[in-house]
Amino acid sequence: MHESHQILSITPGGSLRGETEVPGDKSISHRAVMFGALAKGTTRVHRFLPGQDCLSTIDCFRKLGVSIEMPGPTEVLVHGKGLEGLQEPADVLDVGNSGTTMRLITGILSGQSFFSVLTGDGSIRRRPMARVTEPLIEMGASIRGREGANKAPLAIYGTEQPLKAIHYQSPVASAQVKSAILLAGLFADGKTRVTEPLLSRDHTERMLSSFGAKLNRLDRGLTAEIESFPSLHGQEIEVPGDISSAAFLLVAASIVPGSEVTLRNIGINPTRDGILDVLREMGANLHVENERLVAGEPVADITVQSASLKGTTIEGAIIPRLIDELPIIAVAALFAEGTTIIKDAAELRVKETDRIAVLAEELRKLGVTVEETPDGMIIPGNQQVKGGTVDSHGDHRIAMSLAIAGLLAADETVIRDAASIDVSFPGFAATLQSLRN
Repeated sequence: MHESHQILSITPGGSLRGETEVPGDKSISHRAVMFGALAKGTTRVHRFLPGQDCLSTIDCFRKLGVSIEMPGPTEVLVHGKGLEGLQEPADVLDVGNSGTTMRLITGILSGQSFFSVLTGDGSIRRRPMARVTEPLIEMGASIRGREGANKAPLAIYGTEQPLKAIHYQSPVASAQVKSAILLAGLFADGKTRVTEPLLSRDHTERMLSSFGAKLNRLDRGLTAEIESFPSLHGQEIEVPGDISSAAFLLVAASIVPGSEVTLRNIGINPTRDGILDVLREMGANLHVENERLVAGEPVADITVQSASLKGTTIEGAIIPRLIDELPIIAVAALFAEGTTIIKDAAELRVKETDRIAVLAEELRKLGVTVEETPDGMIIPGNQQVKGGTVDSHGDHRIAMSLAIAGLLAADETVIRDAASIDVSFPGFAATLQSLRN
């Protein structure tokens, strides 16, 4: 295996054995900084993910006047300013490639009295923002942007009045949409509610509650309700390992013969663990051990041994629980017995890239068949990956998925633009190499 900053080359062969950890959860790392900034007192974050996306969140909140220290690469101290303590930034807030930062911070800034401008990289400036800005404008936020506030850069004018509480029926199951509205609800008159068609990840609800927000869940969890202007207090937060990063190693150990890998301290939040259900459905050999609660989040160790997988159909309510894992599930499907069908996943088309189109295009370069559908893909099993040169299109999850496919290729697989992996899994190549025998 060879890695330069831009190119990752994977040579096939060998099995994966041993134990490792994966970087801290991206979603939880973002929120720890944001909620810590809005709390009174200091929030200390352990096992923070120092990926580029989460560092963008730190940069934005520093520009909003929050003092944030990093005494170590995965330790963060956020000296909170309270709900009313953010300051008007002297410069544009640049979220880089981070959709989470962009959408959640828009909710927070909507309730401030000052002017701010948000932008990001080329990918962020193409992603749809109306799903967040429309309900925020309904709450009384003053937001302008390209295509009627659907595309960044976004200018948020601020308001001297509290926002209006609304009950928003979200057309999509999106934790970013839900979180943006709940965060704006901190600055609204009354109780703000968001109802989703399916339950999306609930890190915001869990963590805001632990900081002291008054948050209720109704309708079997599909509706979240938050009361305005709570007193938030700094917390000690231990970030669990990111199951979305663990997914690459879980699939790798499942498909590479003779493998046995144990992953320690992985977050198994029930709104995020769809990958475990799908791998079990496909016949994977998974053992979840040592389950415990850490700062309100369920955590466990997971051991996986290689197994003969079989194709499956993935659709409906499980999709929000594994939306980020679908690219690596597609790779597992290549080596399974029978056909795998992914449906109801049109949301994949508005991620860092159009993940359906890009994954299909790049996997075909490796000599396999993948049929694109409007809301997913059809993947025949028992395929032989040839190897070759592929491109991540700047998308970290595409890059890592292609790397795992390369482990079982006939020849070397070279992935261009592999630096994007650092967004969520710094040290991915070294971690993979440490398990190879």
